[in-house]
Amino acid sequence: MRVLVIGSGGREHTLVWKLAQDSCRPQLFCAPGNAGTTALATNLPIAAEDVPALLAWAKQNRPDLTVVGPEAPLCAGVVDAFADAGLRVFGPCRAAARMEGSKQFAKDVMRAAGVRTARAESFSDAAAAIRALAQFSLPVVIKADGLAAGKGVVIAATRDEAAQAIRSMLEQKIFGTAGATVLLEEFLDGEEASILALVDGERTALLPSSQDHKRVFDADQGPNTGGMGAYSPAPIVTPDLLPQIRDHIILPVVRELKRRGIVYQGLLYAGLMIGPRGPQVVEFNCRFGDPETEVVLPRLKGDLIPLLQACIDGTLSESLVRVRPEPCATVVMASGGYPGSYQKGIAITGLDDAAKLKDVCVFHAGTAMKDGAVVTSGGRVLAVTALGKDLKSAVGLAYEGVAAIRFVGAHFRKDIARRAFAR
Repeated sequence: MRVLVIGSGGREHTLVWKLAQDSCRPQLFCAPGNAGTTALATNLPIAAEDVPALLAWAKQNRPDLTVVGPEAPLCAGVVDAFADAGLRVFGPCRAAARMEGSKQFAKDVMRAAGVRTARAESFSDAAAAIRALAQFSLPVVIKADGLAAGKGVVIAATRDEAAQAIRSMLEQKIFGTAGATVLLEEFLDGEEASILALVDGERTALLPSSQDHKRVFDADQGPNTGGMGAYSPAPIVTPDLLPQIRDHIILPVVRELKRRGIVYQGLLYAGLMIGPRGPQVVEFNCRFGDPETEVVLPRLKGDLIPLLQACIDGTLSESLVRVRPEPCATVVMASGGYPGSYQKGIAITGLDDAAKLKDVCVFHAGTAMKDGAVVTSGGRVLAVTALGKDLKSAVGLAYEGVAAIRFVGAHFRKDIARRAFAR
């Protein structure tokens, strides 16, 4: 069996790693991949966003399954293009991917479906948005409507800070067309958690819960990032909440989309805030989360391909998902300066030492090969991941792996899973 994975980050390395363990022993390809995927797959020199080139390769090589990692090609319609060519592909179609591609669209769907989420208003004019700030209490959330690589959210503590964020998005256009519309959104109190849900158009099967760490510094300080670490399961997601999340969040959205003529097949990621009013949706993503994938997939028992095939075929069953009891944690090692500007091409050492540690796996996120050595090529460089008999053991092992690795400017959070330990 031939399987193509599209993408180049830690999520894609994790997908390749998990797929390589399937009993059918698939022949794996990754476009474009990274220094980590080279050990398990054939990397292809095709950018994840280059849909015509991806389609041309797939038509010639006929993979039995394609798994799309990032949101950009999904929102660009890669699934539609592959499906029209008779190719089997895991991921939502372009219309369904708008659940991530447009926060305003997602809000409209949630309102129609009766899904609980923060009150929000959208604006394309900075002056009008700034005037509307008076209608929101502080802190207030400012969001770019489109794709901004996880960085298009500002939680403003003051009205001046909120006005500055609005101007930077609408007038200075720091996110380009992704920030042509912004949402002002009420701030939700509580604790965040992530639920990755497999969807086959009608049914859903929830994967293990997890919690991401979005802020760049310890104690949730500093700007938002694509994610600085994660752990699974998230204790805040108690067993009694899972049926509520399935029945009152995931399935109503799937049904509302179907009512609009949009069949959602693939992975639907719900970013939740769990507080006194129960779970509320912060955002939806249309793909496997990153770094949540790095802690969720290691906890899955058995083959992954049948799960993905069931979503495509409309035969999904909750019984297909089997979960290991051991918790998992990952710590992201980032380039100096991230999430701002950073250097690339910095040599990384200690990867072999980290890989020798029992129950530790290093997933490459922003790496490349240069003159036979692994070097940095992105903001989030590595996701050092470990399973443990309990969460403290998993976190401890992950930090042992981090301690073995070196590159100039490396920084990472030192408080991964602190909320779970506090509980």
